[in-house]
Amino acid sequence: MLRLGHTAPGAWGGFWAVLTLVGLAARAAQRAGVGGEAAGTSINHSQALLQRLQELLRQGNASDVVLRVQAAGTDEVRVFHAHRLLLGLHSARFRELLSNQSEVLLQEPGDCAAVFDKFIRYLYCGELAVLLAQAIPLHRLAAKYGVAALQRGVADYMRAHLAGGAGPAVGWYHYALSTGEEALRQSCLQFLAWNLSAVAASAEWGAVSPELLAQLLARSDLVLQDELELFRALEAWLGRARPPPDVAERALRAIRYPMIPPAQLFQLQARSAALARHGPAVADLLLQAYQFHAASPLHFAKFFDVNGSAFLPRNYLAPAWGAPWVIPNPARDDRSTSFQTQLGPSGHDAGRRVTWNVLFSPRWLPVSLRPVYADGPGAALPAARPEDGRPRLVVTPASSGGDAAGVSFQKTVLVGARLHGRLLVRHAYSFHRSSEEAGDFLAQADLQRRNSEFLVENALHLHLIVKPVYHPLIRTPE
Repeated sequence: MLRLGHTAPGAWGGFWAVLTLVGLAARAAQRAGVGGEAAGTSINHSQALLQRLQELLRQGNASDVVLRVQAAGTDEVRVFHAHRLLLGLHSARFRELLSNQSEVLLQEPGDCAAVFDKFIRYLYCGELAVLLAQAIPLHRLAAKYGVAALQRGVADYMRAHLAGGAGPAVGWYHYALSTGEEALRQSCLQFLAWNLSAVAASAEWGAVSPELLAQLLARSDLVLQDELELFRALEAWLGRARPPPDVAERALRAIRYPMIPPAQLFQLQARSAALARHGPAVADLLLQAYQFHAASPLHFAKFFDVNGSAFLPRNYLAPAWGAPWVIPNPARDDRSTSFQTQLGPSGHDAGRRVTWNVLFSPRWLPVSLRPVYADGPGAALPAARPEDGRPRLVVTPASSGGDAAGVSFQKTVLVGARLHGRLLVRHAYSFHRSSEEAGDFLAQADLQRRNSEFLVENALHLHLIVKPVYHPLIRTPE
């Protein structure tokens, strides 16, 4: 609620209050159709009004408050001549601060003080231009002064730039965690999981906190080349962060050693500095991994629980677990391809392959939208238009009985782009374990639009992944 009693006494304060009320009344009259007209002609001078508000802020005409913004730890002070009414319209905090004083000193962190002019401009004009480095300080100011619309707008900006790969996901994650911005935190976490290879190769990887690292290592939707790549990334993090031994050992125990072939495990034990230092903490896991590779999965399942996360592959990009598929002009017509994957991660299955056939249709129509015919002339329903269809992707085994004994297959389709030679994942679709397609595949995509976020240079970039999932055996008492 606007409290006009807080405006400064004098002609200018009353002028701005009256101007505001007149503007609100005029807008309400237009909506109501004053004069008996059902719909009046719109006269829009909003841009001119915004320009005058900008001039009002820039020149300080008729200002009734002075904001002195000091960067913490410095003598630098920036002075803003502002208007109590306009600040109070957006911020209850400003209404409180300026209720009985016309000059106030605001101490802000250096990065917030540097963008305070943008923040004030938003309060006058409702818009601002944001750079990546300014997102956090602007969000801090919006949160501190209770400008909820700007707070939401900056958070949306950060999430949008995560999807494009431009935002510093690690830094933004830690900021979102500290401020309780759960939607932003989840967006950062998802981006990091889907693009871990790119993040692990960047300078941001050294800034990952132990808490964030633990969350990432526990996820099965991590996208990377293979589990060995994750181990090497963890080893690099341990070398930079030098965490306490208990943190390092918990992280090393989160690696899924059964997903690493025996030959690579031997090399790790011989050459890894992390295992040389913390080897005893993971000795039982390494032994279990060797046993997993030495026996058949069915025999191994008689003695160990294969339903744990250690035996579930992540989203590996290596050729053994899937294949990339680039579809140029995807809105044009149906396409098909095929690829092979390893039957399972066990060394016992290393030489066995499963062939998969894939069909992509850009305009598949569900049964409910297809024309229905009945007896008699003109009894058919109108034919559905091509644009009524939706993209469909079907993945089926080339031979009948796609599930081998003791194993089923979980399919995942990654949709992304190439950034600096790396796969940048923007969307991921998982199939139900017993299904041949994802029901929501590209449900919101407009493949006809060349600048669609799902397309790169008018091509759809997919990566098809098939993850074998071992079935636990029902144990009988001996």
